[in-house]
Amino acid sequence: MVSKRDTRKRFFGRAARFALAAALCVFAPMARAQDAAKPAAQESFGTVAGTVVDQTGAFVPGARVELTAVKPSVDEKAFTDTNGQFYFLNVPAADFRLTISAEHFENATVTGTVHAGEHYVAPQIVLTLATQTTSVSVTQTQEEIAEEQLKVQETQRVLGFIPNFYVTYVPDAAPLTAKQKFRLAWKSSSDPVTIALVAALAGGEQASNEYKGYGQGAQGYGKRFGATLADVVDGTFLGAAVFPTVLKQDPRYFYKGTGSTQSRLFYAIANAFICKGDNKKWQPNYSNILGNLAAGGIANAYYPAGDRGAGLTFATAGIRIGETAAAGIFQEFVVRKLTPRAAKSDPKP
Repeated sequence: MVSKRDTRKRFFGRAARFALAAALCVFAPMARAQDAAKPAAQESFGTVAGTVVDQTGAFVPGARVELTAVKPSVDEKAFTDTNGQFYFLNVPAADFRLTISAEHFENATVTGTVHAGEHYVAPQIVLTLATQTTSVSVTQTQEEIAEEQLKVQETQRVLGFIPNFYVTYVPDAAPLTAKQKFRLAWKSSSDPVTIALVAALAGGEQASNEYKGYGQGAQGYGKRFGATLADVVDGTFLGAAVFPTVLKQDPRYFYKGTGSTQSRLFYAIANAFICKGDNKKWQPNYSNILGNLAAGGIANAYYPAGDRGAGLTFATAGIRIGETAAAGIFQEFVVRKLTPRAAKSDPKP
């Protein structure tokens, strides 16, 4: 005979199995759905960077760096810039090997492992002089170096999604060509996040009934949205592409990251009024000032009649110049910590 105790044990055993089966039926599909929703492409890649120097510690520009990996198969090449730095983007998460060669130096090999989403910075690579040299030096042009640096720059997003393209963490970054300046302006002003922020700002103006001449309703919102977007596009292209091309100036913020808090604060504010030229020398930031004045003048063509005039021009320009100073402070003290793809091998505060 089966005792009552055995009957209870069987009952509770079956109940436990049914509960486990039910839990698997509910949570297993949810887990699979969550796994499927993960951006696999982003999780399976990282970046690799490093610096090449000689035995005296001097940078070795133009050194050829080849990255190879067996699983998955990868074979990419890059050249060091004037600071001896090199970059590889979208490197599959795996073990890899770096082979470095340069004229008058012995080849060097470095191995490492890059993980998903990681910015891997290789230990400083020291090249030794060769007793006999048979290699041919292949160097990159300034435009090619700027293009590699710009590709890294275009991946920078605050909190992983807000565009942060107009700051460089390379102290001696190569100057941009006219084509690169216009490309950066277009990428920044047409980014979906930029458009979303414009839409939100227009909504705020609508709620507070700013620029009453636009009216209310869908038509009023459309006019506010168009005017705000025009301000962004005009200011970006004029101040960061047109005038910098004509005046040969660099529209980017060059992160300082060193020195006292006071010196960095002064540097950040001053960047609204000074900038680096394409010759890498500091000079008055005519591009920013003239670009904002021109954008303010153009705004008279689409703002309500009651808000037009010289006041609008100078008010718009003044606001944008103030925004540039505030943005510099934010870049110098906050943004880098919130930008996952900021180059970690450059100066830190």
